[in-house]
Amino acid sequence: QVQLVESGGGLVQAGGSLRLSCAVSGRTFNSQFVGWFCQAPGKEREFVAGIRWGGATTYLTDSVKGRFTISTDNAKNTVYLQMNSLKPDDTAVYYCAAMSRIAPSSQIRSMSLWDTWGQGTQVTVSS
Repeated sequence: QVQLVESGGGLVQAGGSLRLSCAVSGRTFNSQFVGWFCQAPGKEREFVAGIRWGGATTYLTDSVKGRFTISTDNAKNTVYLQMNSLKPDDTAVYYCAAMSRIAPSSQIRSMSLWDTWGQGTQVTVSS
């Protein structure tokens, strides 16, 4: 099994930056994709960013393109989400996720395909 532990959340003013980290342990070779989802109060969890484990192509939801970057450090088994130009609308709990099944990149925004989740880290952006 794969275990995911997030860190790096916190309170930041609008326009500021945060970097989330996700330590990946366990059977990492089983992971096809790693990524980040967010869930704001009263809303459903939604896809933010994804990357194929060991790959370079990244996938971002439209609302964060140009502001967020997802990357991996394979030597450290860590996934990062660099968040710049943060907005109050970015306030949410951010979850790291891993997908073990083989799926086309066109489907990775579907939450049902992701089978391992971290505990989440709160990001609050004040105006």
